[in-house]
Amino acid sequence: MDRTQAIGTVERYFALGIGILYLLLGIAGFIPGLVSLPGTNESYIPLGKAHGAYSAGFGFIFGLFATNFLHNLVRCAVGILGITSYTHLTSARIFNRGFAVSYILLAIMGLLPFTNTTFGLMPLFGHNVWLNALAAISTIYYGIIIPGKVTDTGVAQNL
Repeated sequence: MDRTQAIGTVERYFALGIGILYLLLGIAGFIPGLVSLPGTNESYIPLGKAHGAYSAGFGFIFGLFATNFLHNLVRCAVGILGITSYTHLTSARIFNRGFAVSYILLAIMGLLPFTNTTFGLMPLFGHNVWLNALAAISTIYYGIIIPGKVTDTGVAQNL
């Protein structure tokens, strides 16, 4: 296997890994035993008591990552996209690059007080910031920098 095929395999498997991670996080957000609401005995805010889209299903996955029902759906969708993009190198590259750009922006939004709830739709604050930033940085490395070095085209031309 030559270097170009090897790096293509790495890109595909990285998209698969990100997909599996986010699909598992999304599913975990729907399992009451894995979600907690600090200061109460509830797992999350039930739909009947929710006052809007943001508070519906609000809780913390593993006590760390703030989530709600919409955020769980988004994580599941990203996971499914990552898993399905594994089938072809081109789709894995598109997924990796789109994921990197999107999740760097989400990490920055999580740091800003007026956007850390995605304008009242999903929680991006707390541990979500470093999760999003770490996932995006690693995707930039494995999806953009390494392929540019291996193919000798340079990182700028690989964008």
